[in-house]
Amino acid sequence: MLSTHAHQNTISVEEVDVAIIGAGPSGSIAASLLHAQGKRVLVLEKQHFPRFSIGESLLPCCMQVIAEANMLDAVNQAGFQYKDGAAFRCGDQYTTFNFEDKFSQGPGTTFQVERAKFDKLLADEATKQGVEIRYGQSVESVDLANEPQLTVSSDTGESYRVNAKFILDASGFGRVLPRLLKLEKPSSLPTRTAVFNHIQDNITCSDFDRNKILISVHPQNQDIWYWLIPFSDGRCSVGVVAEPHQLGDLSANLDDVLLEMISQEPGLKRLLANAELINDSGILKGYSANVTTLASDKFALLGNAGEFLDPVFSSGVTIAMQSASLAAKALVKQLDGESINWQTEYAEPLMKGVDTFRTYVEAWYDCRFQEAIFYQDPDRTIKQMICSILAGYAWDQKNPFVSESKRRLNMVVELCRS
Repeated sequence: MLSTHAHQNTISVEEVDVAIIGAGPSGSIAASLLHAQGKRVLVLEKQHFPRFSIGESLLPCCMQVIAEANMLDAVNQAGFQYKDGAAFRCGDQYTTFNFEDKFSQGPGTTFQVERAKFDKLLADEATKQGVEIRYGQSVESVDLANEPQLTVSSDTGESYRVNAKFILDASGFGRVLPRLLKLEKPSSLPTRTAVFNHIQDNITCSDFDRNKILISVHPQNQDIWYWLIPFSDGRCSVGVVAEPHQLGDLSANLDDVLLEMISQEPGLKRLLANAELINDSGILKGYSANVTTLASDKFALLGNAGEFLDPVFSSGVTIAMQSASLAAKALVKQLDGESINWQTEYAEPLMKGVDTFRTYVEAWYDCRFQEAIFYQDPDRTIKQMICSILAGYAWDQKNPFVSESKRRLNMVVELCRS
């Protein structure tokens, strides 16, 4: 990095091509892709890794971007839990989707990962490739009047500035640029809350498939749902998602809230009869978020820093990685002197997939998509097309359930009801 000191007591200023805020999956992937193209990249991460993060179930579509960043071997060799699909339960109804039996081209398997280990693995791989990542760094302010400038403070008390030709915000739920630049706007989705924990699951039931995420629906309230994500070491991530008033007293002990909600779903109660909580339960409130703009000629928002929908289909990391790939391609062109329209070359392509996921998230909560999921006599081709969405291929315009998501979903719902 280039550093200047105009006077002995002035703050230091560093010059880079790209400053990336956050070293999670989107930040590490974007940094790797840009570094491979010879760009000077500096990643500023507020926390120290490994650190806890929720969202442990990857989708097969992620594997393509991981391969792009030359991190696939490291991920394959890390010992994560193999994942080949998704299972859904509602009362006596149970159905599975095998991600290898899908419409779209691309990987059909992936992993379920403890995010602390997974995120550190990606960041470490980026570092091995030559990317500079600084931990314990907080971005205090951003000035876009001329060339973007960030004021940074470290957790050791140092302050400095970074001049960059471009900023990528990969800060996830920290949402640094939306907060500093006042870009936030309300989400179109209702306010929901997730309560979660990691457990030693002690599952002995022979009908439980550890190779799939299990999504369970509350027997009386179909807009309440649970995730159960197995890890390779006999543990699971478990959580419940609902509107806040449906979860009882959230000022009480969250362990009690989670265990009470689990006890209300008979299938999950049976599976987890011998489970032991590992940590104090966590809570994520009002997680859905949106922004007024995703990018300009000076910055772009990646993943959750831009828009986060809902965890029901595990789309968060997929959207984060897709945004990193799209932004890196556009940014390399801009840094190489080409004129870039960030709306048409980044925001609109990214939102095609986000809006596809949105269609199915909204239809999950109004129960239309649940009708399609649990339909007992599905057409195989239709199921393969829906399976592609669940596997993360929400950008595949050859799939009618992507290109015409609302119309096709409504057609399936009518078929289920006929």
